Amino acid sequence: MSAAARPPRRVLIADDHAPTRADVRRALDDDERFEVCAEAADAPAAVQAALDERPDICLLDIRMPGGGLETVWEITARLPEAKIVVLTVSEDDQDLFAALQAGADGYLLKTMDLNRLPAVLTGVYRGEAAMPRALVARVLQSFRRLEPRWRHPVGTGRARRLTTREWEVLELLAEGRSTAEIAERLVLSTSAVRVHIASIVRKLGVPSRAAAVELFRRRSDT
Repeated sequence: MSAAARPPRRVLIADDHAPTRADVRRALDDDERFEVCAEAADAPAAVQAALDERPDICLLDIRMPGGGLETVWEITARLPEAKIVVLTVSEDDQDLFAALQAGADGYLLKTMDLNRLPAVLTGVYRGEAAMPRALVARVLQSFRRLEPRWRHPVGTGRARRLTTREWEVLELLAEGRSTAEIAERLVLSTSAVRVHIASIVRKLGVPSRAAAVELFRRRSDT
């Protein structure tokens, strides 16, 4: 299908600041490659709009009521095919890394020239990263400082590497914490914790969370 004949990419805009939503909508409405399918002003509304509309791209503010990071987790878990791009005023490393760990495909600052937004989102849909150069440098610096446990999986053979967040969940499971307790400790939703546990079990190639904990304990004792 040619670019001219391709249906527009459907975009959800979630931000509690109405003028920002209007500016973003204006930037996308002027480009025939995109169609704004829904807007939301808080996290619950954003998740519901995503489930109802099944957008191709979700533009999310991480500081909106209800928790923007929680929204990233929820939409990523329920709609893994959707591209998630954070649009925020925060240049804080903690927000940046939390968003990426939650599954965001891009992290943009509201200070950007919104006229560039259609081109950036087109790149995201093609698999390109969307992030200011200064933030990319921070990510690279952090990666170089990663502790050995990131680089070496708990399991053997084809086991994939666990993320830092998955390690935190696994350690709390090994302490005997419940899903609800882990969610409260890590400031996540219980559904996000369950997604992490399922990922841990899959990556370690074990049949259950109990088996994952047992493997973790055996490796910790060696």
